[in-house]
Amino acid sequence: MMFDSSDKMQPQGKGCRFMLIFIQIIVVLVAVYSVLGWSLYFMQPALLYKPVRQVLYTPEELDLDYEEVEFITSDGLALSAWFIPAQNAKTTVLFCHGNGGNIMHRLDTINILYELGLNCFIFDYRGYGNSQGTPTEQGTYLDAQAAYHWLTNDKKISPDNIIIFGRSLGGAIAANLAASVRSKALVVESTFTSYVDIGKKFYPYMPVRWFARFGYQTVDSLKKVNCLVMVVHSSTDDLVPFEFGRELYRVANEPKKFVEIYGSHNDGFLVSSEIYKKAWREWLKMLSESGSISGQHYAS
Repeated sequence: MMFDSSDKMQPQGKGCRFMLIFIQIIVVLVAVYSVLGWSLYFMQPALLYKPVRQVLYTPEELDLDYEEVEFITSDGLALSAWFIPAQNAKTTVLFCHGNGGNIMHRLDTINILYELGLNCFIFDYRGYGNSQGTPTEQGTYLDAQAAYHWLTNDKKISPDNIIIFGRSLGGAIAANLAASVRSKALVVESTFTSYVDIGKKFYPYMPVRWFARFGYQTVDSLKKVNCLVMVVHSSTDDLVPFEFGRELYRVANEPKKFVEIYGSHNDGFLVSSEIYKKAWREWLKMLSESGSISGQHYAS
């Protein structure tokens, strides 16, 4: 009897081809995944920092007097800032803005602080506006420290009369500063718990912790802050989840206060302006009268 071996080998040959195709697909997926991961790794500074160089508007647009300031960081960079005084103000807000634009994009906030009777000192991080350099995480920390030192050393403002205020990325920077210097209080608004946590939100399919080039550990900083803390967050924030704000409030030391607003990440303080301003006024009154605001929650 003649035996045709090709008939018995055919199924095995098909299996090998399927296996080869499967392996090739896996290799391609791994390659694509790796390329995407490394692309995100190198693109992170551009994704995080969105500076605008031109400063086209000033507080003069709001008919506010202001002082143009230039100060030097500990690593030798000249930074640009504005000091906007309010009438008979005893308290000064050191404002650390978010990751996009520059100080001109914060005129709405400057006006609110002025209406609240607070001086405002707002500065541009390195690489933003008219400030020298290129933004880095450690650099932004040095920038905030230099701004604080200008207020206390050059402007002769007592630390007990300084509120450190940060919005979005600025909240992480403000918390880092407040953990290492003396101040009257800290305000953290629309801020993430850490860079890795916000990265996981946007790229849940990536091993963010392995690829993260930044830390911005707001949670860790808040645990070290001993001054009074107010956390502000929108329940409808479309960029930084509301639960991040709740977590920041949870880890903050007493005395502390939580303010719930509504609106998007970038305009919540404007959309819910009445709630926002009322919370600030009541908190400032408590600061001046008793300094005790333990466990308070103001909801929208």
